[in-house]
Amino acid sequence: MIPEINTILYASDLGEGSRPAFLLAAKEAFRHDAQITFLNVVEPANSNTEAMMDSFMEQGAVEQMRTQGIDKLHALMHKRIETFSEEDLKGRIPLQHEPVTRIEEGPAAETIIKVAEEIEADMIIMGTRTRTHSTLGRFFVGSTAQSVMQLSSRPVLIVPLTE
Repeated sequence: MIPEINTILYASDLGEGSRPAFLLAAKEAFRHDAQITFLNVVEPANSNTEAMMDSFMEQGAVEQMRTQGIDKLHALMHKRIETFSEEDLKGRIPLQHEPVTRIEEGPAAETIIKVAEEIEADMIIMGTRTRTHSTLGRFFVGSTAQSVMQLSSRPVLIVPLTE
């Protein structure tokens, strides 16, 4: 039996070249009348970096910077969705559901899988920029995409991206 696709998790690093993966996620969402959750994962700073920042900045300044950074990422995500809708979906029927945006902090692959489980995603779509011409290299994709494919119990669709 082919599973229904009601919820799609689209994981992106917000790079300029990630539009092909978003376009495919939108096409799948439209095809299945599914909800897209647009996820960006922020890798946490290591303890040495945090200690150094704390020693040079006033208490609360680091948290304020983090909050401002998250706000800017949300704004960028909304702008990307808006631009995508205006440019790539121009003249087409719009998505049935407004994409949900999420920013999470943690190790990328594990966080993508955790969010997919939380939202009960029926499919994960993400891009990879790894390019190689060697025979051995063709067996590998980007490390995050590779890890998600290996660890996820959900279908994962990997889209090759341009640099």
